[in-house]
Amino acid sequence: MVTSYVHDRPIRGLSQNLSDTGINMSAISLVAPPPGLVVGLEIDLPGIDESIWASGQICYRKDDRMASGLGVRFVAMAKSQARMIRDFCIEARRKNLGSLLARIRA
Repeated sequence: MVTSYVHDRPIRGLSQNLSDTGINMSAISLVAPPPGLVVGLEIDLPGIDESIWASGQICYRKDDRMASGLGVRFVAMAKSQARMIRDFCIEARRKNLGSLLARIRA
């Protein structure tokens, strides 16, 4: 779950893809921020008790009837929280690779 703050107004979104440089998320089209805008982000990662806070710039927005797909590039974040995201991404890749290798071997 991701909450973006646009002009101090919270907008909830669902994250689809996370990397150490940005996040892909979906938000309701009527309230989704436009490309170029810098927003505050609160990211909740599974298995991690504290929220991660960052600033991100909306790089693209793809609209459909109900939701907008947003690409957000991180522009500022505390080093400790950037490390948490990096470690989370590395562990997720390790798990995915392990399951792929298990399927290949079977």
